[in-house]
Amino acid sequence: MRMSAAHHRLPTDNYNNICSVAPKASGKSKPKTKPNPVTTMTYSTTVWTWTFVFSICFGLSKCHFSVPLKIFPGKYNVSTGVNLTALRLLALKSDGNGLSLASDPTGTVNFLDMVNNLQGDSGRGYYIEMSVGTPGQKLNILVDTGSSNFAVAAAPHPFITHYFNTELSSTYMSTGQPVAVRYTQGNWEGELGVDRISIPKGPNGTITMNIAAITSSDGFFLPGINWQGILGLAYPMLARPDSSVEPFFNSVVKQLGIPDIFSLQMCGAGLSASAAADPPGGSLIMGGAEPTLYRGSVWYTPIVEEWYYQVEVLKLEVGDQNLNLDCREYNMDKAIVDSGTTLLRLPVNVFNAVVEAITRSSLIQDFSSGFWDGTKLACWTKGETPWKFFPKLSIYLRATNTSQSFRITILPQLYIQPITDVDGTLDCFRFGVSSSANGLVIGATVMEGFYVVFDRAQKRLGFALSSCAVAGGAALSEIAGPFSAADVAADCSTGSLKEPLLWVISYALMGVCGLVLIILLVLLLLPCRHRDRSGEITDESSLVRHRIK
Repeated sequence: MRMSAAHHRLPTDNYNNICSVAPKASGKSKPKTKPNPVTTMTYSTTVWTWTFVFSICFGLSKCHFSVPLKIFPGKYNVSTGVNLTALRLLALKSDGNGLSLASDPTGTVNFLDMVNNLQGDSGRGYYIEMSVGTPGQKLNILVDTGSSNFAVAAAPHPFITHYFNTELSSTYMSTGQPVAVRYTQGNWEGELGVDRISIPKGPNGTITMNIAAITSSDGFFLPGINWQGILGLAYPMLARPDSSVEPFFNSVVKQLGIPDIFSLQMCGAGLSASAAADPPGGSLIMGGAEPTLYRGSVWYTPIVEEWYYQVEVLKLEVGDQNLNLDCREYNMDKAIVDSGTTLLRLPVNVFNAVVEAITRSSLIQDFSSGFWDGTKLACWTKGETPWKFFPKLSIYLRATNTSQSFRITILPQLYIQPITDVDGTLDCFRFGVSSSANGLVIGATVMEGFYVVFDRAQKRLGFALSSCAVAGGAALSEIAGPFSAADVAADCSTGSLKEPLLWVISYALMGVCGLVLIILLVLLLLPCRHRDRSGEITDESSLVRHRIK
């Protein structure tokens, strides 16, 4: 039955009765100190000048770089919605543009064997089963296009059921080299090794590759997940501890001889919670693209830089409202496509503009700010859905013909996301968009609407309508184009510094600041030689003690 807009207005008390997340402290506080006076104004001015310079240098050089990964623990019902015809033996064949299609019955790779090889959803992450070591130990591995290390749990953890026991593998060789990776959420530490792996629903063959054996972690493995490692599919530049560590897919291409292309379908789009144990959640096709997994044409955008899968966003629209921001705002720091990030993450200014535009166009005005910042859920009486009251979201990407663009659009079912039932009487939803301090991230919220082709051979990313992004017979995503890009800058990604360059700058600053520290210490200690007993600087009053403790 169609209800009036007012009937769907979310009461304030609904927010008070449902999930609320307490904000975390922004950082450690520093003890306040009161230094003793020095003997002359000239000396005081010199000391504090150098102290100020040192503080600035230290602040600039203390940088932390993180690989985006944010998994929201929750349960969602997923379904592929793909009706496959009778099994066909399909393999690799170039379409003339470097894209391998499943169309050659004489080849050695069966793409249909890879269909539905993923399980999970955006809440728990999409993962693939792999066999690691000799004899093979079966592990579920999270698929992440936003990092480059292949890492597996090598020690027990409360939130995982099993792990890779390196002592039971006759082919495992440790390099003894420590490795650590910090993500947007969580981090792990371990040591690098080498071993053999195979993928039951992947390309035929066994690959010898770099493996990071995770020995400790913090906030990486989460309650409710069903994976024990992470498969970084990005470029060597992101590999840790350095780019000499060959990533997984580089090894696969080199050793098995498949084309340098993979494609990804994630099938958790806009579907409500279920108690069903992980049904097939999507497909990772290695070596090309499987035509049964998408509809229509594949639209390509250039890969701007080969580290993350960085793309160029030209503009955003909320419904039919153009946000009218400078296109550099969308690419502030970087704009990437990352399957390991749950939400669509936007730079702060862009996020605020999107929320304002949604608020203007939505028929539901009285939303708590907690809904937009992700600390509260919005709930309706069971059976009612809010999607028809929200606008579509559109992202314009630069086309391979750089004077043109194309538009990928997601319906509200993809970004107003159902969450596990709270009390049996309400259907609750979260906002699938968040603000970001380190760039725009096209995560699972958007990717679930599309079949995404990572055509590394041609340095381009392709988007097509996913065959499983359908609910009630209606598509949950749209693609349109081409459009003229004459109204935006020729290069919207200008000005974003890359991580390796930032590390060089950071180390250079630390070197300069080390020199400044030595000079500062000399300036502080010299007066001690000229003071009488009554002016002695003790351990308890020393400025140096308070500055460095």
